[in-house]
Amino acid sequence: MTSIDDSTVREPDALRADMVRALRDQNAITSEPVAAAFAVVPRHLFAPDAPLGLAYDLHSTVPVKKDEHGMDISVMSAAHLQAVMLEQAGIEPGMKVLEIGSGGCNAALIQELVGSDGVVTTVDIDHDIVDRARLCLDDAGYGQVKTVLADGEGGVPDGAPYDRIIVTAAAWDIPPSWISELTGNGRLVVPLTVRGTTRSIAFDRDGKDLISHSYRLARFVPMQGEGAAKEERKAMLRDGVAVQADDEQVPLNTQALNRALDTPRLEHWSGAAYDLPDELELYLTLNLSSTARLHASKDVVDSGLVEASALLGVPALVSQDSIAYRTRRENQDTGGFESGVVAHGPQAEALAAQYTDLLRRWAENHRRRGAAAIRYLPGPAPSSPPQVTVQKRHGILAVSWH
Repeated sequence: MTSIDDSTVREPDALRADMVRALRDQNAITSEPVAAAFAVVPRHLFAPDAPLGLAYDLHSTVPVKKDEHGMDISVMSAAHLQAVMLEQAGIEPGMKVLEIGSGGCNAALIQELVGSDGVVTTVDIDHDIVDRARLCLDDAGYGQVKTVLADGEGGVPDGAPYDRIIVTAAAWDIPPSWISELTGNGRLVVPLTVRGTTRSIAFDRDGKDLISHSYRLARFVPMQGEGAAKEERKAMLRDGVAVQADDEQVPLNTQALNRALDTPRLEHWSGAAYDLPDELELYLTLNLSSTARLHASKDVVDSGLVEASALLGVPALVSQDSIAYRTRRENQDTGGFESGVVAHGPQAEALAAQYTDLLRRWAENHRRRGAAAIRYLPGPAPSSPPQVTVQKRHGILAVSWH
C-alpha cells in the first residue's frame, strides 16, 4: 500500500498535492484534466470523521455505512481507483454524466471535469447515503450536483440521455436502462463481476451492444436492490476455506471437496512465466470449464494446506470430488516466477492437466495488457456464440482474446 505520510500534522492542501504526484507516478492519473480535478477537490470534506491521512491515502477506502453484520455497504472509494475510472471515462467539458452509487467525492471530481456547462447527477438507493452526499457536496461547494434517491438499476430517466454513466458499486449485470440512457456515442464505466472476479470495464455503445474500450482490476462493495447478485453460491469447506460460484452448472459438493483437501496434493508446473496476475486471472476465470473461486484465510495458508494465491481468491477448477487452482514458484528461467497448479482429489491429475494447459496457452499467446475484447449483447444468446460467453440476467458477456 502506498500511503501519504502524515506522521506529523499536515495541511489538506499539502496532502492533496502529494496524492496527485503519487497518482501520476503510478499512472493512475494520465491526463491533465483529471490531475486538475484531484488537485482541487477537498476529499477530506467527504470523510469528515476520518483521519486526514486516510482520506488522502491512495489505496484505502473510507467506511461510510455498514450493515447489521458489520460489513461495508458504502465507502468512499480509494483515490487510485477513482482516478483510474475517471481516466477510463474520458469525461469532457459540457457533458451530462450519471453516477450510480453516491458518496459525494467522486461526483465532485466529475463536476470539475464537466465544468460549469456540464451536468452531474448522482443516484443511490440508500436514503442515508443520499442525505450524506448532499450535505458533503454543499459543504465542499458543489451545490450544482444533483442527488437522487432511487434504485440505480433503473438509472435516472429524467436526465437522460447521458454522455457518460459511471457505476461505483460492483454490478453482476448491465440492466437495459444503463444502455438506453446513454447517448449514441456514450460510454458506460462499470465494475462488472464475472464468475467471482470484478473488472472496471469502459464500454462504448455499438448500436444496441456494448464493446469494451478498456478494463482494469477493481474492488467495490456490491450493488443493492434489483441489481444485487442473487445467483452467487458459497460453500464453506471447513473453517477458513470456502469456494464460491455464480454458475448453477458448477458443482459445489461441500463434503466431497472438503475430503479432497485431505488427500495428498498433486503439483503440476507449467514451465510458463507467471506475470500480470490480473490479466491471467481474467483469462483463467473465463476459460476454465467449471470455474469456482477458492478463498482461504491466512491461518489456513500458514498451515500449508492451501497456497497463498487463495488469500484474495483464486480461480479454481472443480468437479464433484476434486479441485485444482493456480500457484507459483521462483524460477529465473521463466523471468522470475513460474506458474503451476495444485490439485486434490480423485480427479486431480485430469484437472491439473487442463489447468496447466491454460496457463501455457495464456503465456504463449496472450501475455500482455488489454488482450481481452469484451462485448455485452443484450437479450438472448446468439445462435452462433463467440469463443467465450457468460450468461447474465439481461444479456450475455462475450469475450475473446487477441
